[in-house]
Amino acid sequence: MFRMSEQIGAAVRRARAARGLSLRALAARLALSPATLSAVENGKVAITVDRLTAIAEALDTPVEQLLRGRPAEADDAAATPTSPAAGAWREFAPLDLDPAQAAALRLFVRRGFAATTMREIAAEAGLSVAGVYHHHASKQALLESALDQTMAELHWRIRAARDDGASPAERFALMVEALALYHAHRPDLAFLGASEMRSFEGATLDRMRASRNELQHLIDEQAELAVAAGEFSNPQPRPALRAISTMCTSLPQWFRPTGELSTAQIAREFARLALGMMGDTRSA
Repeated sequence: MFRMSEQIGAAVRRARAARGLSLRALAARLALSPATLSAVENGKVAITVDRLTAIAEALDTPVEQLLRGRPAEADDAAATPTSPAAGAWREFAPLDLDPAQAAALRLFVRRGFAATTMREIAAEAGLSVAGVYHHHASKQALLESALDQTMAELHWRIRAARDDGASPAERFALMVEALALYHAHRPDLAFLGASEMRSFEGATLDRMRASRNELQHLIDEQAELAVAAGEFSNPQPRPALRAISTMCTSLPQWFRPTGELSTAQIAREFARLALGMMGDTRSA
């Protein structure tokens, strides 16, 4: 039994890494403690069918792939590293949304989640109401999938940006740049993430909050490392760190890529401003 648990756990770990999710982020999605998920990934506990199904859904991976002990990514290229290429976090492909998801996103931003009905989503998508329900259990599920996509993408981009830096201060600046880039490139998803957290409750709300808090912790951690290394001189970094995050998350409210600055330029400018707020000593 434990040999099979080890194989499944290893497959879960590979699938999680392929999606750029941390152990804590996936645990939050599943409403598990990181210790419990770590035990699953290391084959220390037997895994139930219900839990395996929940993990597969959270990772968007077929259950049978995990049962075989080999996620789909490993089938395609067993020896291919899963870490993104340097600078890949600056590249943004079009969103991969089905018609109902795309319609829901437009309407949630335009009218608000509470004011939008499933019938309106179906009409916007050019589908029947039954056609929408065939793929999405509820309006809440559509909103949850949008915020899950936001958090998953933010987690891998900010971690990838951090990994491109050579020092704590540089890593911090790149993470701020990644946060700003996301909010400039994905304004609709980012707007929902900021405005519709109130539409969740219970375990789903706890999971969303934990994921968001983890992102802030990652940025805070780099700032603290830069302070410890003497690269930042701000004696009270926490207020500045909250201001920096708010500065980035406000971009969907006013930024337009057709304006004076491009998305790349505004992100670099925000990183420069963030360094100034933290008291960057490297150029002193």
